[in-house]
Amino acid sequence: MSFNGILLIDKPAGITSHDVIYKLRKITGIKRIGHTGTLDPMAIGLLVILVGSATKSASQYTNADKEYHAEMVIGIDTDTQDRQGKIVSTKDASGLDKKRIYRSIKRFTKEIEQYPPMYSAVKIGGKKLYQLARQGKIVKRDPRKIIIYNIEVKSIRLGKYPVVEFSVACSKGTYIRTLCHDIGKDLGYGAHLSALKRTKVGNFSLENAVTIKWLENNNPQEAVCLPM
Repeated sequence: MSFNGILLIDKPAGITSHDVIYKLRKITGIKRIGHTGTLDPMAIGLLVILVGSATKSASQYTNADKEYHAEMVIGIDTDTQDRQGKIVSTKDASGLDKKRIYRSIKRFTKEIEQYPPMYSAVKIGGKKLYQLARQGKIVKRDPRKIIIYNIEVKSIRLGKYPVVEFSVACSKGTYIRTLCHDIGKDLGYGAHLSALKRTKVGNFSLENAVTIKWLENNNPQEAVCLPM
């Protein structure tokens, strides 16, 4: 099998973005395959996959804006800023009301500076931050400018640890778990990301994506959304 183009994959939870690439290479027999932006193992949703000569246009898609649907838990902080991490602090947030949560979230809808989390693939001094974090090291990171174009709150469930569902449109390089962490910090209670689904990358939408299982049972060339 040989073809060039873009595949839109609906990544399931529990596997890495590299696992998806490995599976696609096995299904298609094509080695020249890459993605345009990683998703953490717990995250689901859209992975834009470049096949063959399409890999030459990677920067065009890695620089694209993105959209997500996310869930945040307020009052619980973890070392990875998501639900897979170790809990480092808890604080009863039952005193929070919806108005205060809305107000805090609104403050982040603009160009902001975001510090890459320690559990990330960002390199400092030739080493990935997550490698240093696993050694118990915390190093200084320079903030990066990102843009949060819009945050739409879908629901807020108040309680000891309020749960907020929201959608967000943002620029490349945005860490949604860090956004949750920073909102929690702004509220004075801490917070972490409990669920994440990527719904859009540039003009590509999750609704047009196929699953790995579909590709295993069908001709992958039929799923190419943009031949090259």
